[in-house]
Amino acid sequence: MTRMPDPGREVTGGVDTHKDFHVAAAVDQLGKVLATAAFPARRSGYRQLLDWLSSFGPVSRVGVEGTGAWGAGLCRYLTEAEVEVREVVRPNRQHRRRYGKSDATDAIAAARAVLSGEASGQPRGGTGTVESIRLLKIARRSAIRARTVTANQIHAVIVTAPEQIRSSLHGMSIGKIIKRVLGFRPGDLTDPAQAAKITLKTLAGRYQSLTDEIETLDTHLDHLVAQTAPPQLLAMCGVGTQTAADLLITTGTNPSRIGSEKSFAALCGTSPVDASSGRHQRHRLNRGGDRQANAALYRIVIVRLRYHPPTRRYMQRRLQQGLTKPEIIRCLKRYVARDIYHTLTHPQPAT
Repeated sequence: MTRMPDPGREVTGGVDTHKDFHVAAAVDQLGKVLATAAFPARRSGYRQLLDWLSSFGPVSRVGVEGTGAWGAGLCRYLTEAEVEVREVVRPNRQHRRRYGKSDATDAIAAARAVLSGEASGQPRGGTGTVESIRLLKIARRSAIRARTVTANQIHAVIVTAPEQIRSSLHGMSIGKIIKRVLGFRPGDLTDPAQAAKITLKTLAGRYQSLTDEIETLDTHLDHLVAQTAPPQLLAMCGVGTQTAADLLITTGTNPSRIGSEKSFAALCGTSPVDASSGRHQRHRLNRGGDRQANAALYRIVIVRLRYHPPTRRYMQRRLQQGLTKPEIIRCLKRYVARDIYHTLTHPQPAT
């Protein structure tokens, strides 16, 4: 029997996402559960899910868990269908202890979190050039990590290698070591010295391959960031391609979803967190937020402390007031976050 939608009832959806299937819940404007159901985690399943929600009435909003993971495809589909999507964090432990844990209860909790306004954040989207930048950054970060491991292995092999090899490479930079060992011609591998040579040559080839990979990715990122970022962002002191890429990824394809510069600072983990109690009024360090964006702000501040005279003067003035250097850096990160927020959300036309 086909259900006729009730035009006078607003429906709010909640979705608990998984790799192979998504569990959805529909609630009315009073929070009453209308139904729950599971759907395949593919495009045909997304269409079935939206049709199912619409069968109860007009869909106002849908809360989705894991919009940056298993729910990314569903989030894109709903956005294309012009359905308002809200990002939902998993239910807290008190809620799970009280109501238990199941996919259906998580979906209901997601819908009610949207309905109550607790889940008000918009997903940063997964389309456009910013998504391309994010994917390239994943590959670059992995390549840098692997190259660092390879460099450490090269140094470890040199330390334990026979004397003639160790002395010939002593005191060299990693770049010179790579050039030297790529020219090795190992002989009989029953000799540990020859085995050390082929080991170093193999690791050096891997290091060089990863370096070429990183350089290729950097070329692509230079082009995409220059095409996407406002010119004023790249013109700021301390902001380069990699830093701008991290900040663009944090804001996403829709910077307008960030309501204020305070929200952006919290998103980057640079806003002080209130930790007052009773007569004690204080703030503590914010260890939340996007840590890549937080690291990007830190790099900007460190560069400015060396090359930006107003920042250097600020450091000296605050040191005379009794603040420590880490405290001053945290203040500077907050100021930089404010400037970057206004640059990203209110870009000026290029002149």
